[in-house]
Amino acid sequence: MNRFDRPPPMAGEAEVKFLDGDFRIVRPGAFVRCAVTSVPIPLEELKYWSVDLQEAYASPQAVMQRMQTINARS
Repeated sequence: MNRFDRPPPMAGEAEVKFLDGDFRIVRPGAFVRCAVTSVPIPLEELKYWSVDLQEAYASPQAVMQRMQTINARS
């Protein structure tokens, strides 16, 4: 590989530790899966997660759906 070649993009699912306002990559990868929809979320687009549940969400709607499910169990 010469200096103009790019390394190949990370493939596969990442393992992530969700923190308050940030996350830490435990195992490198290109994406995480939404806990509600199972849709892959590229790490650079990850905006929604739960620190308590250690889950990622693809959208605000997925967050609301998950919270409704949790509240229904209580």
